[in-house]
Amino acid sequence: MLKKRLGTSDLEITAVGVGAWAMGGGGWKFSWGPQDDSESIAAIHAALDAGVNWIDTAAVYGLGHSEEVVARALAGRTGKPYVFTKCSRVWDESGEISSCSKADSLRRECEASLRRLRAETIDLYQIHWPDPDADVEEAWTTLAKLREEGKVRWIGVSNFNVAQMERCRKIAPLTSLQPPYSAISPQVEVELLPYCKRHEIGVIVYSPMKSGLLTGTMTRERVAAFAPDDFRRNALAFQEPHLSRNLELAELMKRIGARHGRSAGEAAIAWTLRNPAVTAAIVGMRSAAQAHGVLGAIEFRLSAEEIAEIEGFRS
Repeated sequence: MLKKRLGTSDLEITAVGVGAWAMGGGGWKFSWGPQDDSESIAAIHAALDAGVNWIDTAAVYGLGHSEEVVARALAGRTGKPYVFTKCSRVWDESGEISSCSKADSLRRECEASLRRLRAETIDLYQIHWPDPDADVEEAWTTLAKLREEGKVRWIGVSNFNVAQMERCRKIAPLTSLQPPYSAISPQVEVELLPYCKRHEIGVIVYSPMKSGLLTGTMTRERVAAFAPDDFRRNALAFQEPHLSRNLELAELMKRIGARHGRSAGEAAIAWTLRNPAVTAAIVGMRSAAQAHGVLGAIEFRLSAEEIAEIEGFRS
């Protein structure tokens, strides 16, 4: 199976990785609604059995629950995948989420993630958000020290801009950036992707199907029936007039995918992978059935004509 090296690291990763955000379950601020842990574990197993070799999670997903689910899914398996997680989002006893990028807090987070993941080291440790901006240098210095100590193997950032990455690079090399990227939200093409390509920074994009909008299975009825704690209820892309336009794009992705026996989601993921700056895409999956519906994207690539067709719709 084709793999690409993530930046200048020794991580050779598949074009698609398991996104474990929704696996955090319900009852927290950025939830996707209720989630059955057994379904999450089945999704992870289906992906690994298909050859996927990495999982991306974060401490804050489900307030630690997602990391615990990942650990349960990997227990007893041989040939374990790389596990990536993130720090800098913390919560209190009431579940209120806040940001902290101070050294002592990040160290506590790292130890807590290692315990939840039942791991001795984290393959890729990422600063989730550059918040507060004034603490970017302290946060990155701390991650560099954690790497020197062997707590983590490689270090990266998520949701950083070019100026913030420049500040990090003065302290220690950047393995990777994790930005949002989809045919609905292509803004990173302007500055971020060219910058990463120029400086050999790996890019693992998230939300390539725009939180389910480009799966080909999203409908207005499904949006209206979202659980009360599903963050997508308040997301602009799921509100009119954007929703109608986005569902039209999903229909185009469905038609393109159907020509190759692929799903709309696989076409949407392939659209992100067409960019040479992108190493791989994080793909959320909540069941084995969902996993099987997107894993064809590991090998599927769009033709020049199909890329032009999508661009024609977006212009």
